[in-house]
Formats: sequence, C-alpha cells, structure tokens
Amino acid sequence: MILNDLKEKEHYKNEEHNKEYDHEAFLGDDAKTFDQLTPEESQKRLSIIVEKIDKNNDGEITHEELKEWIRYTQKKYLINDVHKQWNTHNPEGKNKLMWDEYRKTVYGFSHEYKSLDHEAIELDNEEDSGSYSYKTMLDRDKRRWTVADIDGDGALTREEFAAFLHPEDSNRMKDIVIIETMEDIDKNKDGKISLKEYIGDMYHNDIETDEELPEWVLNEKEHFSAYRDKNGDGFMDADEVKEWILPQGFDHAEAEARHLVHESDTNADQKLSKEEILNKYDLFVGSQATDFGEALARHDEF
Repeated sequence: MILNDLKEKEHYKNEEHNKEYDHEAFLGDDAKTFDQLTPEESQKRLSIIVEKIDKNNDGEITHEELKEWIRYTQKKYLINDVHKQWNTHNPEGKNKLMWDEYRKTVYGFSHEYKSLDHEAIELDNEEDSGSYSYKTMLDRDKRRWTVADIDGDGALTREEFAAFLHPEDSNRMKDIVIIETMEDIDKNKDGKISLKEYIGDMYHNDIETDEELPEWVLNEKEHFSAYRDKNGDGFMDADEVKEWILPQGFDHAEAEARHLVHESDTNADQKLSKEEILNKYDLFVGSQATDFGEALARHDEF
C-alpha cells in the first residue's frame, strides 16, 4: 500500500505529458463516478456541468468559458489535494510540518533508513525501471523537501508543502521536476535519455523488432527526432527534457480548450452548444470504451 502511495506521488509526470484530455481535470469532483455510468447517464450528468461552464447563460460555450472552467477545476483539485494531505500529515493543525513527522507518517520509520538495508522493495510491475527501494524514495522525497523549504529550517509551511506536493506548479521547483523526470526515464543512468528510453516509458515492447509498431509509437519516434532531440545527437539532455515537459509559454488550459472546441464544433462557429458537447461526451469525460488509461501514457497534445 505504501508503495502505491509513493508511486501516485509521481502523477505530475503523466499530467504534463498527457496526450488525451484529463476528464478529472474537466469534471472535478464529478469525475470519480463517470466511468461506471451508461452513455445516457453520462450525458445527463455532463449536461449539468455544461450549464456550469456557460457563465453568461446564453446556451453556447465559448473557448474562453471552456478555458476558464479548466483552470478553475485544476486549481480546485490542487487546493483540495493540499488541504487533504496537510490535514493528514498535520492532524494537530500546527503552522509548520517537520520532516521527521512527514517521514514517519509516510514511511513508518522511527529512524532514518531504519530497516532499509535488509529489504529493498521494488515498485509493482516495473521490471525495467531499476530498483525503487524505500531508501530511494525517501532520499528523493528529502531532496524535494529541502528545495521546497525556503528558509531551510527543516519544516514546511502550508505554502511550502503545496510546492513539495505539486512541484510542477511552483516556479522555484521546476529544476526538481526535470531531475526527477530524468531519473524516471534514464534507465542506464548515463545522464541523458535515448530514443529507446523515451519510448520505453510508454511502450514496453521492443521498438527495434520487425513486428509492426502501433501508429502512435511511430509518431513518437518521429517526434523524438524532429522535436525532442534538438541538437541531433540521438539523446535528450536536461535542457531538452525541460523544453519537452515544461515548454516556455505553454498554457495547458488554452491547449485543451482549443482541442475540445476543434473536435466538437460541428458547425464551425467556434462555439459549442450543449448538443455538440453531448455528442462528444466520450471526449469530454473519458470511458473504458476510449481506453482512457492507455491514452494517459502518451506524451503529446493533439
């Protein structure tokens, strides 16, 4: 259970790379039950959410209204997650959370690295990822904690704790995002990411065999050569990884809103009616039929 919790803490990497629209970001609290609903039930609930998005109640969803809704739900998720985690790790409601208190709550160790030497437990189903032992994850958390700790007192305020939990949303934490991404994908630890490592993060079969590769894998191989590997040396270095996962000036909400309007606007008036959105409900909410989980493992926006 603890390893699953640790694994979930790396969620931001998938969020930054996501090729499909994240229906949880769009739906917020309503997302949890959507995958279990029939198409009719999904459309009925989605229609209620559409009314929330339509701020001026004119029956049409503009690009701006959709973008603002996405930003709202993203912010709401972050606020709720920080609130939940802060209360879990700081039940006494103190102004600051000490590292030792957090470590004991998450890892259950009474002393640094106690009981680590005799049992290195690897994360589930990650045969090629290297050994992610308790000690590895503890070291990684401590490093991130130290970066988030602005005044260096070993404890985090609520604001600092938010940066620790969601480094991708904190300017001062950008470097740690790059470092952790490199560590996740750079399997041979040579300080750079090869095409095989880049594809292997998403596709676990051999890309060098004669078997026919999925179209999206072929597209990713092309993207690697054309856009990721800027200097053409066959690898992605730290600067190239930064441009990939944290592109300067990229607005996720803008890109998602543009994509959704483009895919759903059947009459090409640059607005979405409720009918147009409901006709594309699977695009907006995701479902087992769209293989939503698989889409989350891919890197580029449409």
